[in-house]
Amino acid sequence: MNANSTKMRSITIWFKRFGWFYIPASVPGALIYVVAGIFCLTVFTAVDRRSHSASDTLYGVFPFFVCAFLLIDWIGGRTSEKAN
Repeated sequence: MNANSTKMRSITIWFKRFGWFYIPASVPGALIYVVAGIFCLTVFTAVDRRSHSASDTLYGVFPFFVCAFLLIDWIGGRTSEKAN
């Protein structure tokens, strides 16, 4: 056994790729989804409280939602199985 195969065995797979999305495959992956969901819900309620229209709410939450989803995509890409 070489060092590279030992390293690959010790990595826990957090997500599985399903099309363009990453689905949680372990507890850490599910926790990331829960934390991102709570963050998005908190941002939505804070922005919606002060907005005057639906489009005002969408413009307010857009940067935060995009950052949260990009972070999930980045983490999912780093902690999922690599394609052969």
